[in-house]
Formats: sequence, structure tokens, C-alpha cells
Amino acid sequence: MKKVFIALAILFAAHTLSAQVQVYPTNWWAGMKMNKIQLMLYSEAGDDIKTVSLAYPGITVTKIHSPENKRYSFVDVTIAPEAKPGTAKILINNKTTVNFPLYARRAGNGKTFAQGINSSDFVYLIMPDRFSNGNPLNDVLPGMLDQSLNRDSIYHRHGGDLQGIINHLDYIESLGVTALWLTPVLENNMPSRTEHGYAITNHYVVEPRLGGAAAYKKLSAELHKRGMKLIQDAVYNHVGDMHFTVTDPPMNNWLHHWDEFTKTSYREQVLFDPHAAQSQKNILSDGWFTQNMPDLNQSNAYVANYLIQHAIWCVEEFGVDGWRIDTYVYNDLDFMNRCNKALLTEYPSLTMFGETWVHGVLNQAYFVRNKLTVPFKSNLHGVTDFQTLFYGIQPALTQPFGWTEGVSQLYNTLSKDFVYEDAANNVVFLDNHDLSRFFSVIGENPLKQKMALGWLLTTRGIPQMYYGTEVLMRGLSNPDGNVRRGFPGGWKGDIKDAFSRQNLESFETDNLDFVQQLGQYRKRSAVLQKGKLTQYIPENGVYVYFRHIGDNTIMCVMNTTDGGRMVDTQLYAEMLKGRKNGKNVIDGRNHILPEPLELQPWEMLIIEVQ
Repeated sequence: MKKVFIALAILFAAHTLSAQVQVYPTNWWAGMKMNKIQLMLYSEAGDDIKTVSLAYPGITVTKIHSPENKRYSFVDVTIAPEAKPGTAKILINNKTTVNFPLYARRAGNGKTFAQGINSSDFVYLIMPDRFSNGNPLNDVLPGMLDQSLNRDSIYHRHGGDLQGIINHLDYIESLGVTALWLTPVLENNMPSRTEHGYAITNHYVVEPRLGGAAAYKKLSAELHKRGMKLIQDAVYNHVGDMHFTVTDPPMNNWLHHWDEFTKTSYREQVLFDPHAAQSQKNILSDGWFTQNMPDLNQSNAYVANYLIQHAIWCVEEFGVDGWRIDTYVYNDLDFMNRCNKALLTEYPSLTMFGETWVHGVLNQAYFVRNKLTVPFKSNLHGVTDFQTLFYGIQPALTQPFGWTEGVSQLYNTLSKDFVYEDAANNVVFLDNHDLSRFFSVIGENPLKQKMALGWLLTTRGIPQMYYGTEVLMRGLSNPDGNVRRGFPGGWKGDIKDAFSRQNLESFETDNLDFVQQLGQYRKRSAVLQKGKLTQYIPENGVYVYFRHIGDNTIMCVMNTTDGGRMVDTQLYAEMLKGRKNGKNVIDGRNHILPEPLELQPWEMLIIEVQ
């Protein structure tokens, strides 16, 4: 009995020593193109790391770096092409052993994952904590700093999770959605405001209150079974201030430091302004996003390696198809080009789009693949198209028509697409987790909302819809919690249930029907997915545009006024090409195209030309 006790004590001690030293990335794969990686070892117990050795067939240690903080060590390793899956043992200080698994690669690269997001997709954005509670057992977990659970508060956690999303994939798919974008799912072990996910505290842990890595992998697998895609929200610019590299930094310049707290200016113009002062460029790029979200120094090679390896690790580990990049403008842009290139080298079909909350088409185009003659050339595929929102569909539905006002702004904004290498890669949207709900912006007018959604699903680019937009969720963004309320029906006992339509108002079910019908139509329509956009200058508040491939044509007519309008179809003879009939995509009505089209106030016609 005594021998058994001693043996158990030795095993426990060995486990404790191993658990006290963490290795990042936590594992890698045999046969990766990126076969030279940098391991970051961290002694959570506070011991200095003095020596490191690794013995495994096909893995070679090429260099060991000792930073200022001796509790860390950075180890460069090369994994030979012939290396087989297995578990490497890392020996630290000749006493502590840490496992480093080398796995076989995920099957189906380029076919069942890392497929990329393109204009054939329809993206649905979900904040997991606010969508549906599929597992109440993970609502509040011991050891997490934020112990809140209060659906009556817009600032506390509500308990939504990944299982809740899995439970409602039938509903999501019924909308015509083909891709799911979740706000960040990685650990946010912060004292408060952890519902959004943008203050990461451990890159290699999926938030346990969302269900952890197992639930995330399950969601990925369930999406792929349905032919749907998974988009991960990547945060390179900053971390939460409870991240271990902030509370115990590996080196003095891991973060951008200031003599006193300095927030980013959010003024992207300084990056391309030929007259800008360098000090203001520094504030834009190196200032902190918020006081609780420190800015990472991406010009530090160790930071860059850590972030790039993590990005590749996520795609392989979870089967990610698309990559949305948070706060793209505030990152080091040279680093972003390097990171994007590394992802594309490993996954050639993967696509990335960046958040570019800026003002002006030229401003936005600077951060994406473009046709501009500028010193910096981005390799980013697409951006979140704030321009077609702020200077397009919003004024179209909130301003009186004029030469440059109202729907003329939408036309003018799209007329500048010539600056992009491919505007079809831009993600168009009406609202998101940071913006006022579109239904509230337009004065809760169901006709305007339906028109906006009609435009969203028929214009060029990749349409993205925020959860609840289809059932007219409301809320203004000041404060932001107002636009992050729980999805009706996502919790047991909800009086209103959008999934079953229980207790929805008639205008809410009408809007839901519209989204489902048009979303499913778009899913089948190569014209709306890939067709060329031809638009006409708005006249008298009416905006007409066409999507077309060869002889396949869809005509879209928007009446953005409070009065009825008659539209002379002869003005569009070059697009109609003598064809005399058209079928209304939504209600099936037949339109005799040589005759004028009659539109009611705030009515949009979507006509398949036959």
C-alpha cells in the first residue's frame, strides 16, 4: 500500500510540474507547409526556464531564445516532412516534461474546410452569448472572473452558447444562409463585459462558457455536413488585460507602452495622408483600443510568430473556412500582409475580410486589394463595406431624394467600385454587433426594412445579416448592449419565440418570410451570386439596377419615396434586350416589361427577366 501511495505521489508531482509549464502552440501537425515554428514556453509556477531539450524523430531544435523574463523561453523547431504523428517530450530544467503532440492533418483541406467565403455565400453574424442557451450547465463556471448571469442586464452574460447555435441550424439554414460568422469564441476570462469575446485571455482555449473546444469542433462539423461554412473572428490588434502575456509579459516590448494611457485615435487618414505627422501615425497604430485591451507590438518578431502560428492553428484545429479580422485598420499593416500570406500559403482557398470602420471609399480601399497607386499595397481579399452602409443604403432610406442625397448616395458610392481589385469580395451589411439595429435607424418602418434586405441580397458583394434582423430586432448602439439583446426564443420560457414563430407580430413574420424566400432564391441564383452589376442613375427617387450573366438577367427597382411611381421600362431596353416578360421573385406576379412598372411607396420589385 505504501508503494502504491509513493507511486501515486510521484505521478501527481510529475503532472503538477508539467501543468505548471505551458507550451504554445499546444500542438502542431505533420506535413504542414509551415514546418518551422517557434514554441513559446511559459512557467506558470514562476520558475526560471534555464534549459530546454526536445527529442523526437523528425523534429529538430534549431535555436533557443531567452527573453528578459526568464519564466519564458522561445524554441525554434523544424519538423521534417517525414516526421510521423506522435507525442514529443519537451524536457525543461532537466526535471519537467511537457507533451507536445504532433497530429495527423485534418482530412479534406480545400474541400470540406478552408474553402473561403465569396459572393455566392450569405453570412449570418451571431454573438453566441446572446443567441440561444443550449447547455445551462456552462452558464456560470467556478474560477472564471465574471460570475454574472442576468438576462435583464445588457452588460452581463446571458448564457448563450455553441450548443444553442447547433440546436437551431435548421432555422439558420432556412434563411438561405451558407456561412456562419461568430464573434470571437476564445477565452475571455475578464472581470466584466465578457459577452462580446474581443478581450482574449488565452488564444489556445475556447471559451468554456460557450462549450469549449469540443462544442466548437462539433459546430464546425455540423456546418460542413450541411455544406455550410464557418468564419472565425480573429483579433490580432489587442488582447484582454488579464491575458498572461500582459500580467506577466515575456519581454519589455511585447506590448506598445506609453508614459500615460493613450488610446488609438481611430483616425485612419494618417496612414495614407502624405502630409501626416509620424507621431499621429504612431497613436493610430500603437494606441490601445481601450484601457482594458492593450495593444500588441506586432513589429516584435516573437509577437508576430505567436499570432501567425495561432491563426494557422485555428484553421487546422477547428476546420475554419473564412477569416474575419477585427479592427484591421489599427494593426501593423506590414504584419497583416505577412500574416495573410502565411494563411494563404497553407490554405490557398481561404479568404479573409477585415473590419474597416472608416469614412470614404478611398479610405476603405486602401486596406484591401486595390487599383490605387500607393506606397503600401494590401493583400487582403475584402473588407466590411461600411461605405455602402453609411453612404449608401442608410441615406437611401432616411434622406429625401436629391442630386447627391438619398438613394443618389447609394448610386454614387457603388460608382466608385473601380478602385477595388474586386468589389465582389466586400461584405455588405445593414448592421452588426457595434451598430444601431437597422430597423431602429429607419424609424421602425417595415417597408423600408424589407427594401433594405431586398437590396442586401441582390447587390454586389457578400451579404451579411446580423442575428435577429430577420425578425426586426430593435436597439440603438449607445450603449452597445442595446444592440446585443437575446434572440427571442433562445431561452427556455421565452414568451416570444422566433424559431417557432410563437407570439411574433404579423409584420415580424412577414419580414421573416421575405428573408427566407429571397435568401433561398439567392442560394439557387447564379445571377445574384456571381452576376455583373449594372446600375442606372436614380431618377425621381427611383433606383434601378440589374444583375446579369449572359442572357440571364434580374431587374431590381427601388422606389425610395413616400409616393407611388410609374417606371418606364423602355429606358432599360439595352438590358431587357427585347424580352417582354418578367416574374416577380417574391410573389410570383408576371410583369409585362414593355409596359410601365407601377410601384407603391417604399416598394422594391425584384424581377427575373424571362
